[in-house]
Parts: sequence; structure tokens; C-alpha cells
Amino acid sequence: MQIERASVEAIVWGLGQVFEEGRSAGKVIETILKNNRNLEPRERAFVAEGVYEIVRWKRLAQYVGEVKKDDYWGCWLTFGAYWLLQEHELPEWSEFKHLNATRVGRLYKEARSTRAVLLSLPDWMDKVGYGELKENWAVEINALNQSSQLILRVNSLKSTPKKLIEELDFDHIEAETIPDYPDAVLVKQKQNLFWTPAFKEGWFEVQDASSQMVARALDAQAGMRVIDACAGAGGKTLHLAALMENKGRIIALDVEDYKLTDLKLRARRAGVGNVEIKVIDSKTIKRLKASADRLLLDVPCSGIGVLRRNPDTKWNLSRQQFEALHLVQWDILSNYGSMLKPGGKMVYATCSIMPSESEDQVRRLLAEQPDGWELISERRYSPATDRFDGFYVACLLKK
Repeated sequence: MQIERASVEAIVWGLGQVFEEGRSAGKVIETILKNNRNLEPRERAFVAEGVYEIVRWKRLAQYVGEVKKDDYWGCWLTFGAYWLLQEHELPEWSEFKHLNATRVGRLYKEARSTRAVLLSLPDWMDKVGYGELKENWAVEINALNQSSQLILRVNSLKSTPKKLIEELDFDHIEAETIPDYPDAVLVKQKQNLFWTPAFKEGWFEVQDASSQMVARALDAQAGMRVIDACAGAGGKTLHLAALMENKGRIIALDVEDYKLTDLKLRARRAGVGNVEIKVIDSKTIKRLKASADRLLLDVPCSGIGVLRRNPDTKWNLSRQQFEALHLVQWDILSNYGSMLKPGGKMVYATCSIMPSESEDQVRRLLAEQPDGWELISERRYSPATDRFDGFYVACLLKK
């Protein structure tokens, strides 16, 4: 397979941004494609996928390439080692002169005896993951080390899955429905869809199939008062609005004002008019005491369940941050429930496959507040068995 030097240089620059500067792979790829508009579509796809895949397999590639630093030359060697792992021949560029395919192959055989290296994980994450999931850990990470799929959530205020598929087909984009996921449409070939008339008209949002089941678990009905307490940029807020037929009131809360600004823009495009936005301050929770029929807590978490689309999380998340998130999750779960009316329903959700962030937190709530809550349902979405992102979703009734 022939590769263009300009494309490899773009990838190497991107790897430096992720590894040395700590930037997210998605944002880096946006920058690369914006600054390299002369790249042909095939090269643009090669660059985008290349950055994601090498970030995903960083530790394994650097092990077999004997890369010691994440500097400029280290990123060149990381690319070269990854390329050899894919059983391609390297071009005769001076940047690759230190790499030998035979030695890379021998080191790969050695790597197979160390799970963290073979699965390309930091040691702490592998240790914690195995401690929580045992043999299922390797199975789940193998699934999360695959490339992500492009899945859309149809905005039922404006379209249906059938209508959206027909509209995309008009633009030569192949898509299909996903059984058991009522609002989901799978695009068969990953590509940029933000230019399409369907997106500009608010017919869809990009959202994984597992993520789409969070809002549905809340059982929010038209006319209800709903609080989305960790709204972020509002993907699940907008889904709730559609499920509620744009009736009632949704209060979208977050501690980050800039995320809520994004939500305003997305709501306008989606034709959503029943969302009220508030930045959380020291008195917000108290002011909203016992005011909601439904409460969504899509809490901050490690994001280990969405490593397919955010592989840089493996290298940017520390064990200290992971453990600190447990405290944040518990604070939200144990205190924010005061905003819910008695008889109301609360959903606690994480995009993590770790029980310590999910099931364990709910069990603690039920143990410490036994007169306050009843578990109605819970569902673990497994990347290995359910094919999509890893999520945990629990629905609780406030007594």
C-alpha cells in the first residue's frame, strides 16, 4: 500500500498534539483537516483513521518500535511501528531507518505475554479493570479497541428513521435501522454528515445506540417537568424533548456554561422549545427541591465505555482522576435526588464499564438511603455483547 508523505506528516503532527499536548484526538483531527484542505477525500479518511488507530494502539506500537519518547521523532517511529504491525512495507524514508520488520515481529511475540501491552493500556487501568471485571476485562477491551461506528439518533420532532434513510440515500449515503433501538440509524460508511441538508434541518444528531437508551429509561411523558442535571452539550436533553413531544418543561443543568451554550444552538436546529438552561451554583439544587417528575443523572465518569470513539482517554486519564470521579459521582447521586418529587423516577447513567462507577454506586445509595429509593430496573450495555458503547443505566423510584 502506497502512502503519501504529506499524509504521514499530518498524522505525526496529530500524534504529537495528542501525546505531548494532551489534546483530544477528535479535536486534533478537526484541526488537521481544516488546515489541509488540499488533501483528497481518500487521504483525509486515511489521516483521520490513522490518528485514531495509532492513538488506540500507542503502547503496543511504541513497545515493538522501541520508542522511548513522545517527541517528534518518537511519533514518526510510532507511526512506522504501527504500519509494520499492519503487515505493510515501510517507504524508504530516513525517518524509518531505525525500524526493522523482523525485530518488530519478534517484539510483538514478546508483547503477547503481557496483557497491558498487547491490549495497549496503561498499567493502572489494566490492573483496575481486571480487578473489577476479571476475565471479562480483556473481552470488553478487545471490543473497545475496535473502530467506532457512525450511528445517528433521528429527531422524531422532524423525521422518522425511514424518512431519514431515504433522505440520506438521495445524497448517496447508505444507512439502515438497528433492531431494538427505535431512534437509531447506522451509517454504513463513516463520513462527515454535517454538510447534509438533513443535518442542517435538524433531522438527526450523532449519538451511539447505547447512549440513546438512557433518555428512554427515564420514561418521561409529555407535559412533565424533567431535570437533566448533568446536561453537558445536551445530546440526551434533546432526546428527552423529542420523547416528550416538545411538551412540558426540561431544565438542563451543568456546571460548565460553555457546554450549555452549545445546547442552545443544537436545540434551535432541532426545533426544541421546551428546554430551560441553568448553570449550577451553590443554591441551584436547594431551589429546585422536590420540583421534578423525572430526574436524569448522566454523571461525569471515566469514559472507559466509549474508548472506541475517544481512545486518547487511555493516556489522558490517571488513576487519581479515576478515583476522584467516584467522589463526584457519589456526591451527585446522594444529593441531587432532592430535586425529585416523591413518586418520581430517577435515572443514574455512566458511559463506563466499571462497576465501581456504576452498579456499586447504586448499591451504596440503596444501602445508605433504604427508605428513599427503590430500584426499578438496571441495564448494563456491553461493547462485547451489545456491539455498541459501554453504558450503565439504572432507573430508581423515589419513595
